[in-house]
Amino acid sequence: MSYKITLTTHDQQQFSFACTEQQNVQDAAEAAHIYPPFGCKSGSCGACLGTCNTGEYQLESHTEAALSTEAAARGDILLCRTLPKTDLHITLPYDASAIQQTLMAPRVAEIIRLESIAERTLQVTLQLQDDPETGLAFEFEPGQFVELEVPELNLMRAYSIANTPNWEGRLEFLIRLQPNGKFCAFLQQATIGQQILVHAPSGAFVAHKQSLNPRCFVAGGTGLAPFLSILRRMAEWGEDHPTHLFLGVNKEAEIICQDELNTLQQSLPQLSVEICVWKPETNWRGFIGTPADALKIHLKNNPSADIYLCGPPILVETAEDIALKANIPADQIFCERFM
Repeated sequence: MSYKITLTTHDQQQFSFACTEQQNVQDAAEAAHIYPPFGCKSGSCGACLGTCNTGEYQLESHTEAALSTEAAARGDILLCRTLPKTDLHITLPYDASAIQQTLMAPRVAEIIRLESIAERTLQVTLQLQDDPETGLAFEFEPGQFVELEVPELNLMRAYSIANTPNWEGRLEFLIRLQPNGKFCAFLQQATIGQQILVHAPSGAFVAHKQSLNPRCFVAGGTGLAPFLSILRRMAEWGEDHPTHLFLGVNKEAEIICQDELNTLQQSLPQLSVEICVWKPETNWRGFIGTPADALKIHLKNNPSADIYLCGPPILVETAEDIALKANIPADQIFCERFM
């Protein structure tokens, strides 16, 4: 049996397609050449989050970090784990521009820079090879991520892009070196000139330009990457939008991109930056605590804002709870969790 699935985006655009009982919604959408943001396709990353407003469905196994029990009880779903039992109407927390009509083939890139920029943090820069159809250009929306693949090692990981779209085919990433991480082990042994496959950009963690509310960016460590991309685009386009960035690290040695953030503040007069250190040395003069703690204080005096959260699940969940308790509407809170 086949059911009608209707997706409604944040900007009220609709996409409809058929889905059988044996298909999940993500696969059915892609069979109809509709590509909502996705990541792991196994219920682990949360990139394909939506809310089912009407209809019955079966939600297959997934991680609690990607979709909590409480969120599932409210009707939130993961498109890749949802099997329809009736027609479904699903709302998506992003604009129609985040849904692709074609899926770009992977591009070949070379590593041109590997630099340690803080304790256990690498800045990785890739140079795309010239493509017969698109040249060096790589189109994406600031805030999106790509999957990087090393085919010979059967490795693939998703990372947010830290720079803005450009005609030079250059992509920058901030990568935290995780203990026993296979991709991190590869990077620590990689050499300049080594090739990596870059998959199509995905994700809907982008700035909602139609909103006039001030923006609060809450980043945990390398969760700064999508915000760097967004802020750099704002600087390029001369956007004068009130923005408050809270960057959290465990200790001073983990602070990243401070010079870059200082430069951005000069270009963006309404940008404020607060570095939050959880366990500082005795001579630390800045904020002591997490960026969620700093957000809580900020919202007491600034009750109207769009909240963007990127980092480890515990940080995102804590900051989201703080924002909701401060009466920030749920549709003004946007999340990207590390998995």
